Amino acid sequence: MTSLTEPSYKIPSQTRIGHIHLKVADLQRSLDFYCGLLGFELTSTYGEDAAFISAGGYHHHIGLNTWFSKNGGPPPKNNAGLFHTAILYPERKDLAAIFLRLREADYPLTGAADHGVSEALYLDDPDSNGVELYCDRPREEWPLKPDGSLEMYTKRLDLEGLLKALR
Repeated sequence: MTSLTEPSYKIPSQTRIGHIHLKVADLQRSLDFYCGLLGFELTSTYGEDAAFISAGGYHHHIGLNTWFSKNGGPPPKNNAGLFHTAILYPERKDLAAIFLRLREADYPLTGAADHGVSEALYLDDPDSNGVELYCDRPREEWPLKPDGSLEMYTKRLDLEGLLKALR
């Protein structure tokens, strides 16, 4: 029998994460956050308990529903489950623009990091689901270890330097 920790099967390199579906307590509150603040577009609803949103007209990048969670509280932080949803912005100036929007709305960040390969802002949605807003650096700028393998790290993100991308 083949070991599952060393599979011979490799997922195709073109594979992408298509969407995420989140349980939320209040659908309108979540739409206000994801559409009103972050700028996603509502593409469709499914009755009064679910909505689908996207960037750029895709059928949906995020599904939101209250099927099992209406008026519920957030899950405990120290339980298994979703750590965060990562939303990839196409360019650094786009990340800077959403950072400025969050700052002007006085929406709290839970963190901001330079990971070498990317720059990231961290926050929680209204249901305490973690959200990472990030942009990748060009691949040729990714840091490498002396052996040629990728070196990722977590350093403080220069937020004022990020805002300079808007100029």
